[in-house]
Amino acid sequence: MTSLFPKHGARDALEQRWKTLTNDALPSVAAERGWPIYLNHCFQRVLLDAACGTVWYEVITSRPAYRAAPDDILEGAVRLAEQVLTGETDLIPLNTQSLRYRGKL
Repeated sequence: MTSLFPKHGARDALEQRWKTLTNDALPSVAAERGWPIYLNHCFQRVLLDAACGTVWYEVITSRPAYRAAPDDILEGAVRLAEQVLTGETDLIPLNTQSLRYRGKL
């Protein structure tokens, strides 16, 4: 997988992009797109679960998760967030899978 950011000093940029996407960009379009989630922590749950392939806290054991996540996982979550924002990836199946991972469906 190709990195979205160069290795030197880019972790801060990656984390900032994560925060912008999940705290601002995604919540700001949630209502108009009819998404079942709209809070930042819900987007973070869904995207990190998808990037981890399970509940994120089975893979990322420290908090905050975005800081403790390995680069490849955070990059995958950011990539998914950008794809959701552009409409390339559907958020609803990602949310459904996240809920399944957690035994809530």
